[in-house]
Amino acid sequence: VQLQASGGGLVQAGGSLRLSCAASGSFASINTMGWYRQAPGKQRELVATITRGDSTNYADSVKGRFTISRDNAKNTVYLQMISLKPEDTAVYYCNADIRPQEWRWGSRPYWGQGTQVTVSS
Repeated sequence: VQLQASGGGLVQAGGSLRLSCAASGSFASINTMGWYRQAPGKQRELVATITRGDSTNYADSVKGRFTISRDNAKNTVYLQMISLKPEDTAVYYCNADIRPQEWRWGSRPYWGQGTQVTVSS
């Protein structure tokens, strides 16, 4: 199973970016998907999560500016980011709770490789 993230880049403050993360490989199901970020010198933090039933959860710092969504048919999660701020600069990682093909129950987390988001002031 692999998670491939894309869509990062350099943007000016106030700008927008859309991140995508697609899961590939053999697996039975995908449960919660999400985005985390890690800024230089800081711990990785949760940005947003979305369940298979589209229930969402956001960090207070991004509420009203970021929107998480998913396409279950494409095994893909998205993060639409608007009104970006310099403090949003970080490496963004996608995460998915996936049941491997060989498991009868349960799931485990998988991580994508990270995509850099840089917001200039």
